[in-house]
Amino acid sequence: MEKKLLEKENTPPNVISHCEAVYRKAMKIAANFDNVDEDLIKKGALLHDIGRSKTHDITHAVEGVKIAEKYGYSEDVLKIIERHIGAGITKEEASNLGLPEKSYIPETLEEKIVAHADNLVSGSKEVDIDFVIEKWKRRIKDSDDNIERLIKLDNELIKTFEE
Repeated sequence: MEKKLLEKENTPPNVISHCEAVYRKAMKIAANFDNVDEDLIKKGALLHDIGRSKTHDITHAVEGVKIAEKYGYSEDVLKIIERHIGAGITKEEASNLGLPEKSYIPETLEEKIVAHADNLVSGSKEVDIDFVIEKWKRRIKDSDDNIERLIKLDNELIKTFEE
């Protein structure tokens, strides 16, 4: 159903492939946890970039919420879409980026899993945390706080289970 919605909203094929890859990565991460809502992760992962059917800038998360809301998705799914950008965006960062002034930091386990799965997929290919850190250093001015949040998320969701 979510893939059909992506197509209905004229989401570019490469974005649909990316969303499917993020879903696969999110399910791998979710396998480490007993108390996770896999259906919510599926919906959130597949729809996290639906806003890219309207824009490819940072506001795609806000646009995605509007689209998913129109189709009656639950608040849980909307929060995943809204909070999937990077390792989250603080209220202050949001204001500087021209987003509605509020926190976009993922809070629930499902929000964190989808956000981090998105970090660990470039295009439709899985990448490692070092790849993401280097990419962010090149793209994000004053990236230290963002990278610190990224590493914290990786430690919580990935590293804990590798040891």
